Amino acid sequence: MASFIKSSKNRQKVVSSLDESVKTPSDISDETQLRLNYTSMLLGELKEKDIVICLNEDSKRGRFYSLTDDGKEAFKFIKYK
Repeated sequence: MASFIKSSKNRQKVVSSLDESVKTPSDISDETQLRLNYTSMLLGELKEKDIVICLNEDSKRGRFYSLTDDGKEAFKFIKYK
């Protein structure tokens, strides 16, 4: 899991953005300076690997994302290595 995150600087940016709080894709996009559609694609990849979770999956707009416990552990491993 950590290697999946570390293999992409942009995945690292998204996970780092979610390290401190719950955010929308727009918030993450603004913070990381990545295009919104690319941020959404990265969130989809990270969600498939159970690194992030969408907290309100039924919403069409304004979805909130957070790191899973496994995602937090993987990011700590990368961050402090």
